[in-house]
Amino acid sequence: MRVEMFGSLLLMVALMCGCGGGGKTSSNGTDTPPPAQNAATPTMTTAAAQNGATIVSLADSTSGVTIYYTLDGSTPTSTSMQYFAPFLVSSNLTVKAIAAAPGYQNSTVLSKDFAPNIASGTLVWSDEFANAGGANALPDAKTWTYDTGYRCCGNNELETYCAAGSATAPCDPANPNAYIDTTGVLHIVGRNTSGTTYSSARLKTQGVFSFMYGRIEARMKLPESQGMWPAFWLLGNNITTVSWPACGELDVMEHIDGSNPPFYAGAQPPGYDWIAGSVHGGTTSAHLDGTQKYNPQGFSAAAWHTYGMSWTKGQVQFYVDDPANVYATYTPATFGNPWPFDAGPQFIILNLAIGGDWPGSPDATTVFPGDMQVDYVRIYKN
Repeated sequence: MRVEMFGSLLLMVALMCGCGGGGKTSSNGTDTPPPAQNAATPTMTTAAAQNGATIVSLADSTSGVTIYYTLDGSTPTSTSMQYFAPFLVSSNLTVKAIAAAPGYQNSTVLSKDFAPNIASGTLVWSDEFANAGGANALPDAKTWTYDTGYRCCGNNELETYCAAGSATAPCDPANPNAYIDTTGVLHIVGRNTSGTTYSSARLKTQGVFSFMYGRIEARMKLPESQGMWPAFWLLGNNITTVSWPACGELDVMEHIDGSNPPFYAGAQPPGYDWIAGSVHGGTTSAHLDGTQKYNPQGFSAAAWHTYGMSWTKGQVQFYVDDPANVYATYTPATFGNPWPFDAGPQFIILNLAIGGDWPGSPDATTVFPGDMQVDYVRIYKN
């Protein structure tokens, strides 16, 4: 009888001590939660680019995660570059990455060394717009995505940008605004579908491919009519978090109107053909802008030319036809601060705008369809 009573008492004490689920008790007698778990360590996949270069992709299994990374061997923090898209590696460097998510401690560090030992001037990535078929083909969907819609992208432009295969008027899948012909040339076509309705295309590598530093160029032949605005340019991957212009914009080539365009809308024609290379940064309320035009005697944007940019830390240079033919150089000293062009990789854009604040609207002299032709886009190791 006494043994049974003693056993019952022990059981009651054990049950009382078992309350609380094993949590620790603080000095004031309240339970404290267990420490937060670490977010999963990021994973890395790689794909071959050209001549030893690599395209690096980062991912993480933790829900709601943000990945931060560095390329200089330093330990990443929440102020490091944020990962948005696969990026090109063509230099000897170390990629380190962490994952951060609400309710989790930061992950352990992913680290991987790259030593491709690629010589300066080596081709490391390109789209040659190859087409081995017997009919026109669409641009490679693994490289190019599209901005779409009417006045989707500012500047009071007049075109509707069409995606590949779009059948939403004024887009017409039978007459795509971007296609590769059987000779291997990309065409970005601006059409006047009716009245003051226009269609065109704006291709971009956003979310698919990006790079930081190197020499990029495209061989192009441009339409020359009032209201035509072809461009080859880049935007920072971080545009989704810091917006424009803080993300940084690098305009390798812009051209407006015809063979005798005004330098800006409403000005008197200067009497020569030209293209412009520009950089943009700053904030929404305080832009920082730099523009230089290229206008040697006899230059015609209607002929084939190679438009390029050499991008190194703290410097951007623009050239035409030959990397030694530099006509514009920008540095933090000449551009001002903040200098956004060392903040992370950028993605590529090729587009043909119609109308807008800078070129003005098409008129009776404008030739449709406008045809922006691109032979290739290439990136070289600096």
